[in-house]
Amino acid sequence: MTETCHKIIMGLHNFLKEYIHGFWDYETPKVMVVKNRTLGVIYRSVQFLVITYFIWYVFISQKAYQESETRPESSVYTLMKGSAIHGDEILDTVEYARPSEGGDVISTILRREFTFNQRQDTCAEHFNVADANCTTDSDCVEGEVNFNGHGRRTGRCVQYYNHTFKTCEIQTWCPIEEYAVVREPPLEEAINFTVFIRNSIHFPKFKVLRGNIKDARNKRDIKRYLNKCHYDEESDPYCPIFRLGYIAAQARENFSELCNTGGVIGVFINWKCNLDLDPSHCKPTYSFRRLDLRKDLPDAGYYYRFAKYYSKDGEETRTLIKAYGIRLDIIVHGHAGKFSPIPTIISTVTAMTSVGICTIICDWIMLTFIDKNEVYSERKFDEVIKEPTNPIPTELSYINSFGSNHSDLSDGVPL
Repeated sequence: MTETCHKIIMGLHNFLKEYIHGFWDYETPKVMVVKNRTLGVIYRSVQFLVITYFIWYVFISQKAYQESETRPESSVYTLMKGSAIHGDEILDTVEYARPSEGGDVISTILRREFTFNQRQDTCAEHFNVADANCTTDSDCVEGEVNFNGHGRRTGRCVQYYNHTFKTCEIQTWCPIEEYAVVREPPLEEAINFTVFIRNSIHFPKFKVLRGNIKDARNKRDIKRYLNKCHYDEESDPYCPIFRLGYIAAQARENFSELCNTGGVIGVFINWKCNLDLDPSHCKPTYSFRRLDLRKDLPDAGYYYRFAKYYSKDGEETRTLIKAYGIRLDIIVHGHAGKFSPIPTIISTVTAMTSVGICTIICDWIMLTFIDKNEVYSERKFDEVIKEPTNPIPTELSYINSFGSNHSDLSDGVPL
């Protein structure tokens, strides 16, 4: 046991001694020319890939020489315009636009379902509500509230309106929506409604403020332009007026289906500004995508309910309206960049350093896979313990006599 401990201690002592002595050694790279066509092709190919990556992707595509800002300040104002004849009614923005004041979210009603003349009373619960079907009063618990239902149960089992079966009676707004709803046809004319989207964006780091409306000499010219333009990516990129039909088409949605089920569409305003150019080149691009669940799922679509209250025969009465429509969510992204020496220096140094990967890869290939790797290893790594007083004739000194300062493995080493 004592002898084993002694060997461990001595081994640890020798290891620490060699480590401490080796810690003060100095390593310097040795230049060695290997005239091997395969290795040369690999070396130049890797060099080409690394340099191409930094020039094309890092500097040209990603503009790594620029200082960037990705969190700009932005404001959005929206306004819906249009009118439609729906039966005997003339619908304007007050009827179908929500909210009327505009913002980064705006919706338009495309189809409505009405439940007229609802009053606070007692009536039969809908038969699809859990435990609503009954045969006797004992099946209904007085005061119980089913939160998936319509109201509070009275404890009575009553006939479901003019049907033969019975359900529990509830206290609520009667008649209930599922029984008395009246559905109107969709508002197909809304395909030509327009939405005005005004967006301004500020990059505080660069003190640049831009808007998505075409610059003009005075307000009269701007108003005249906006009264007759519609957005087009090529001809009118500065016109912020979009037809609902155009938005639905760009989001790859069928407008007739949206009228029936409703939907949420995202309007993405993307600002990608190269401030090395004139700020007038900083203009937005638009993209559109549906944000809610797919239309073939049960909870897909967009709708909401509201009521209009009035007094009838001295009793408070309401008309419940379930509205299906398109909701537009305006989402703004901004990115601006401008030349700065600091990121330029960092990216350049990174590129120059990365070129060293080529040497590491080729050294590994040379010492691992190519024939005569033991010869390469001997020539690659030298250990100088003490500088000799008299010059020793080596290949390096022989090459130096001909004016070269590196070893050439093509002499005497078959490749």
